[in-house]
Order: sequence, then structure tokens, then C-alpha cells
Amino acid sequence: MRTVHARAKINWALNITGRRADGYHLLDMLMQSIDLCDEIAFEPAGALSLSVDGMAPAEPEQNLVIRAANALNACAGTNFGAHIELTKRVPEGGGLGGGSADCAAALRALNRMWQLDLPDEKLMAIGARLGADVPFCLAGGLARVRGIGEAVDPVPGAPEIPLVLVRPGGGLSTAAVFRLWDEGGYPAVRLDVPALADAVLRRDLAAVDELCANALTAPAVSLMPEIGAAMDALRRLGAGAAFMTGSGSTVVGAFGDEAKARAAADSLPGSILSRTRTTIEEPSEE
Repeated sequence: MRTVHARAKINWALNITGRRADGYHLLDMLMQSIDLCDEIAFEPAGALSLSVDGMAPAEPEQNLVIRAANALNACAGTNFGAHIELTKRVPEGGGLGGGSADCAAALRALNRMWQLDLPDEKLMAIGARLGADVPFCLAGGLARVRGIGEAVDPVPGAPEIPLVLVRPGGGLSTAAVFRLWDEGGYPAVRLDVPALADAVLRRDLAAVDELCANALTAPAVSLMPEIGAAMDALRRLGAGAAFMTGSGSTVVGAFGDEAKARAAADSLPGSILSRTRTTIEEPSEE
């Protein structure tokens, strides 16, 4: 059996730079993998099957893991099967990219298990058709991501930074947050991604806090004011930077040391202690 950790992601920043004729938003983001992950186990089988937390999903064909498997078979002209067991730990609807991470992990693991030998460029192209965050989740680490998520430029040398994740008020609908932004009335954000990336590399959290703009924060806060309160709480507890990731509702506190992060997590019920991650790992065999 092959197992893989599907790493969640955070957005240090997110800007909307335009919109295509087909309705997709053009983005400019700085993203990084984190320790928080789902776990997926794969073994060969005569057909494709999926269990999520020990149960069959209501609509397996809509799950990004099965869609990834079907896309690989379609690309390679094959009809391989697998039994897949997904254990969820990444909260849904929180802007942490759990579904995209699962999809990326499935693409890598099945490409290896089925011995398809598709290159990374092909996996990236398949991933881009399945979800905007999938190409980044395939690359992992720290990267600037542009377009509709297909342009991923790695930033080498990323450090590990202690994080506290808070998901106030439950999840938010990505579509609802973008729709509210489209309706207008929210101030434009000014984002200098190279300067922000440099601040992350230097672990200069004061500079990160000044630079980590997210165009979706204002509409998300209007839907869920608890997001702003969570950012304030994290700063009071010693976070050097506090910001919303993705379209919310998860708020991230970045800390200068592990002890402060752990103390903050202990003070905030339901929060998750994590760390940024510099690389992704290949599937392991058990």
C-alpha cells in the first residue's frame, strides 16, 4: 500500500488582477505548503473505489481524488483501478486547499503506482483543469502563483515558521466571497509579492504583516465579522503577522517561535498548531 500526506496551503497574500471572458478570476498570490494534511492510502484494484473517513462518499465521481484518477487514465489511455482511503484532517471551506491537496497527492501517487511516468509538466496541465490550487499543491513549498493558478514560480530557501490556524464561524463559500467582491465597493489592495516573499524568507514577520494583503478579506469579513476578531486575537497573543488565507474563513497567525505559537493555540479553542513547509514528499510504501 502506498500512502501520501496531502499538505494544506496558506496564502500569504492574494490579489485579483482581472477577469477572463469565461468568468475565471486572474490572481496574483504568494502561497506555501503547511504541515496540516490529509492522509491518503492507495492500493491496486480492479476498479476505482474511494472511502472518506471510512465511508463511501455520496457522490464519488465528484470527489477530486476520483476525478484525478479518471483524468490520469484518460491522459494515458489506460483503465487502471485502485482502492483509495482518504482520511480528512484539513477543514473544508476554510481556504486551506484541502480538496486541491488531495487531488495533487492522488495525481502523484497514482502516476507512480500505475507506472505511467507522466512528467511533472503533464501532471501540472492535468491539475490545472481540475482546480485552481492543484498546480501549486503539486509543486509545494513557497511559490508565487498567477493567472488562474497555472503559473507557479517557486521561491527557494523558504524557512519553517510556526503557525496557528483559527477557523471562526465555520466555513465560507468561495463562490459567495468572489461574487461579493465582483459586486464592487471594496478597496483595491496594493500587493508587492517580491517584497513579501523576501520578508517571508527573512522571517521578518512585522514586514510580512504590512505586506500580506488579501483582496478577499474585506468581503469575507462582511459575511463573517468573526474573521476580523480572530486576527485581532492572534495579534494580542503574540502573532507577528495575522491574515486570512484564500477566500476564508481560516485566519493564520505567524509566530516568531514555537513556544508563543503553542501558548496562543492553547488559548484559542478549536485552533490548530502547524508550521510552514519547505517541500513536499513523494508517496511512501507501507
